[in-house]
Amino acid sequence: MLSETISALQSYIRVTAAKYRETERIGPFLATYYLEADSPFLNYAIPDDGAVPTSGDVARLTEAFRERGLVPRLKFLTEAVPAAEAVLVEGGYTLERRVPLMICAPEQLVEQPKPAGISLFTPKTPEEFRKMIRAQNLAFGETDPDQHLDPSPDQLSGETISVMALTEAGECAGGGVATAIQDGASEIAGIGVIEGYRSRGIAAAMTEYLTREAHSRGGRSVFLTPGAGQAERVYGRVGFETAAECVHLSVPVGGAGVHLDE
Repeated sequence: MLSETISALQSYIRVTAAKYRETERIGPFLATYYLEADSPFLNYAIPDDGAVPTSGDVARLTEAFRERGLVPRLKFLTEAVPAAEAVLVEGGYTLERRVPLMICAPEQLVEQPKPAGISLFTPKTPEEFRKMIRAQNLAFGETDPDQHLDPSPDQLSGETISVMALTEAGECAGGGVATAIQDGASEIAGIGVIEGYRSRGIAAAMTEYLTREAHSRGGRSVFLTPGAGQAERVYGRVGFETAAECVHLSVPVGGAGVHLDE
């Protein structure tokens, strides 16, 4: 049962990564490119389940990203593609990080206390979304938090679930999203709280808000990959449990990698 869940989540990650992006099939990899920004977090490849890529596949993937001026990068669940990492490392990729993939089923969700002086809302208007996205940009340390503030069509339609945390003065202290439900799965992502409002339970409250709404819409496997620090502990309080490992690999800037003529 767990292997079926892992396969379903890997498929979900692959399908949702392709939305609003240019895609290219390179051997057993699906490469996705976000043409509006060169951020490595928006441009990456995902291998097929059970793939055993060749060195030539890896070299072609690396060249495809470099031709676009992008950092060659992948992310995938190690349980779904156990043989891929070793071949990629041989091809010049290095480990960025390993993060747990955590899942929360409806019966696991734990109600969180309401943070003092904070109200949670679902943004509806473009201006409310921009306010939320700017707060997320600040929370994640973007050098220019006023860039890329326009919400996606899925956010505006409500297919992607969004939440913003507002202070009594109307300032947005943070935000987050739950991606559109597909085959019973939804990913909690972008949970961010700006400095000065952290350690007040806001992140946990927003996570519960999004997870509860995703469950109500038929999301059986709501999942997330926590960032560094205390995130895993915070999500554990909400009811998320580790079920798999997500690995991020890339060719570092200046790294040689394996070229097609080698």
